[in-house]
Amino acid sequence: MLMAHPAVLQNLVEQFDTLRILRAEDGDAEVRQRMDDIAYTLCVATGTRDIDAALVAARHRLPGARPQDDSLLTP
Repeated sequence: MLMAHPAVLQNLVEQFDTLRILRAEDGDAEVRQRMDDIAYTLCVATGTRDIDAALVAARHRLPGARPQDDSLLTP
């Protein structure tokens, strides 16, 4: 599987978090589509199928992440 560059992941996570904070899912169609596009891209870039798993996986790959810490993952 191809791995996205950490800078790309960081940018996508920041964009998604910003839209989530601004409650973009309640906004107009264009803004909701942007949020959906970012979510899809994160899923593809991390090899996951839902946005929550994609965010965990992306944050796990960012600089400063503790790779041995899997406490966020369920058994």
